[in-house]
Amino acid sequence: MTGSLKKRHQGQRKQPTSSAQPDSSRNGPAKESNGNSGGGDHSSGDASGPGKRRLSEATIQRLLLRLAVLLAAAGVYFYTRQDKILELATAKDNIGKRSQPVACSDKYTAEIANYPGCTPSRCGRVISDKVVTPHEAQALRDIATRAFQLTGGSSGGASILDLHSGALSKGSSFVNVYQLPESQHLVSESDLRIYKAVKQRVAHFISEHFQLAPGVLKLAKPTFFSRMTTKEARTVHDEYWHTHVDKETYPSFHYTSLVYLNDYGHDFQGGRFIFNDNDANRTVEPKTGRVSAFTAGWENPHQVEPVSDGVRFALTVAFTCDQSQAISDPERRTGPM
Repeated sequence: MTGSLKKRHQGQRKQPTSSAQPDSSRNGPAKESNGNSGGGDHSSGDASGPGKRRLSEATIQRLLLRLAVLLAAAGVYFYTRQDKILELATAKDNIGKRSQPVACSDKYTAEIANYPGCTPSRCGRVISDKVVTPHEAQALRDIATRAFQLTGGSSGGASILDLHSGALSKGSSFVNVYQLPESQHLVSESDLRIYKAVKQRVAHFISEHFQLAPGVLKLAKPTFFSRMTTKEARTVHDEYWHTHVDKETYPSFHYTSLVYLNDYGHDFQGGRFIFNDNDANRTVEPKTGRVSAFTAGWENPHQVEPVSDGVRFALTVAFTCDQSQAISDPERRTGPM
């Protein structure tokens, strides 16, 4: 385990609860009856008083054994959730397609049933290095780099650019990038063609893997570029490392995808994507052009490991099956509105 991930588990995020977690702290060991027909107070008082008997050595041994078993179970659960790291995808891998199915959460299943053709054959996550080319990823990263140069980005560790709404990080807040005079040179027609082509290919990749009806996926907001650095967090927007579920954060999301725009281990350290499963934490190491997609429900709680060195770029592309929540592709704008 890397130091930064271990630090996250020990202090920076709250672990998700699990039905497998022992609950010995609330109830404690069962009370032992003293066997007297006279019915003394079994919950209080001196066990050596009239009508009372001391707990036998055998009873004490049984209670201690129960306590030891409970503590051992709690220790196994804590170790599994905190320290077991499994690599779902490394930066050295060259992945055509790699998937991991997980059971859909009840809440996700119930909600997505409202949208015909949107229910996945099975929930989970899927990764590919063949959907987006390195050239396309470079062009997308250049868009983000130019935008963040206009404002300097966030004063904390996480900066955002949303080409659809125009939201761009500046200091501890946001500005509309299309209101800036320099924005006329931000995105070219060629850039927009690449952006739209990537979006369409990712949507097809998700639809094919999860066996969705053709055309059911629509782009959802927010779809945005992110830049993560080692700067100390200044606002809640900079605290990207907390475990969360996308459907809770963004109710319109049904499927989430990440297009990574540079390389773990070369351009930055830390910054791995982590699925927080009950049995272990599963990591995805970013790689230029890599696409990681997953169902956006409670079956996929996740976080991003804090960046410890360098700068991490990614594009979050979100999809919904709720036509009322769909957003259109961005258009080229040549100056302040």
